[in-house]
Amino acid sequence: MAEYFDKKSTLWEITEKYPETIPVFTSNGFQNMEDKEKREKFGKSVNLDISLMLKQIDYDLFAKFLTEAIEAKNNNADLTLAENVRSEDLEALNIVGLLPCPVRIPLLEGFNNFIESYRKTNNVEINHELKAASMGLDWVENNIQGIEEVRELPDLFISAGFDMFFDEKMIGKFKEQGAFEDTTKLETFNSSFKDIVLKDPARHYSMIGVVPAVFLINLKELGEHSVPTTWEDILDPVYENRISLPVGDFDLFNGILLNIYKNYGDDGVQALGRNLLESLHPSQMVKSDRKKENRPIVTIMPYFFTKMAKEGGTMKAVWPEDGAIISPIFMLSKKEKIDKLQPVIDFFASEEVGKILSHSGLFPSTNPAIDNNIAEENKFMWLGWDYIYGNDISGQIKHCEAVFENALVEV
Repeated sequence: MAEYFDKKSTLWEITEKYPETIPVFTSNGFQNMEDKEKREKFGKSVNLDISLMLKQIDYDLFAKFLTEAIEAKNNNADLTLAENVRSEDLEALNIVGLLPCPVRIPLLEGFNNFIESYRKTNNVEINHELKAASMGLDWVENNIQGIEEVRELPDLFISAGFDMFFDEKMIGKFKEQGAFEDTTKLETFNSSFKDIVLKDPARHYSMIGVVPAVFLINLKELGEHSVPTTWEDILDPVYENRISLPVGDFDLFNGILLNIYKNYGDDGVQALGRNLLESLHPSQMVKSDRKKENRPIVTIMPYFFTKMAKEGGTMKAVWPEDGAIISPIFMLSKKEKIDKLQPVIDFFASEEVGKILSHSGLFPSTNPAIDNNIAEENKFMWLGWDYIYGNDISGQIKHCEAVFENALVEV
């Protein structure tokens, strides 16, 4: 890791030299760093090590986030330029999608290197727009709005979640026409998923990884209650107004709603709504024990962000015994372009990408060669293909959202 700062660097020195780090500070409890006057007054008086110690934030992981922000700024100009240089060649491949924020930069760097090699070998151009998942699905939907013919679609999509892929008004209608084919060659998935079947039996959807949802428990607020260890536990009325959920993270939130609905029906979704205290960004959830009031007992969040909680602190990560609910990272490849697309498909299903997903983002990879560093006893909760193909998933999402929101109003 390059040395841009050290433990003795003041917050002012870091943010003045690397202003791109300011959002990292502000999203992790340093709100006064947003205002320049306050930042100067406060930031000059405290170094990084002491400030993180006071907030019980792990230094090594926070330093990693700061470094990633700095290097992302350094690299982003080149990456953005590469995306904006588009070929007008009618034979060019068009790749679009949303990449999980923690791994977007290394994935783009790897993909741009792949494109250079692909172009020389195949004499085919690749246009790509792979945005940060934080931009939301609206951006991807804009790429397919008004499209009625398969030939007008982008050639490959990548994104997490269920929303757009199963909506009959969006990509779902093209799936019904047999527009997509899974040719990832991953006949056997990673042993982390030995208890579930992630391979699409109909071979429409490819899956390259997952985003797991786990619990972060505030032990101080838990009091005499026993630690919740299952999804059924967190529906208990004892947690009314004491749970934080990633409502703004639509991919994961809708995955949670669908699984709760499948296993516990409307009553389960209502209970989850009643128990909601507030919606927080995962980076805010980690420091929810430092809120002055309305502290959640249970925070449901992506596994990646639990690593920001300091060892031995008041926040304890719990992997649900009945399985971490997963939001799949899907890839859809256009069948009529498979010949040209196959090397691209192979890249995204490769060990290289699997390592980035799993080791940099803690998004377990489906590639069987990757060590996901997931304890053998840790299971996953998955909707299942029979359920997906046997139900109107898009309709269920809308239904669950309505039930959830009604429970909020009642509270």
